[in-house]
Amino acid sequence: MYNTIIMPVDVFEMALSDKAVRHAEFLAQQEGVIHLLHVLPGSASLTMSRFAADLRRFEEHLHQEAETRLKTMVDHFSIDPSRIKMHVRMGNVRDVVNDLAEELHADVVVIGSRNPSIATHLLGSNASSVIRHAHIPVLVVR
Repeated sequence: MYNTIIMPVDVFEMALSDKAVRHAEFLAQQEGVIHLLHVLPGSASLTMSRFAADLRRFEEHLHQEAETRLKTMVDHFSIDPSRIKMHVRMGNVRDVVNDLAEELHADVVVIGSRNPSIATHLLGSNASSVIRHAHIPVLVVR
């Protein structure tokens, strides 16, 4: 159905992503590839120059932890693991999703959304931001 699917996930809140797994698999059908994407927040390293080495080590630790958790998330899928790619990037979720979508010529984004609040107007803040700025279709799963 879709060849390239981007699925932003929060590896530190797996329950949110678990809801979207089956939907991403369905859209991938027999030959689609699912790209799991975890986005780490960009650091304010310029303002913390005295702590740059510590900050870099902390970012490396977060990056390794995210990769480890993404690897365990692959087990939640019933499709061939070779059709699941993992990406850990730094920055703003909205911008990183759009950049990866452009880089991969993605067909669709599948994203889980948390319970609504008045502040996010029916969607989680990341899902809402991705929808508003995406250049490709976005499927939001609750």
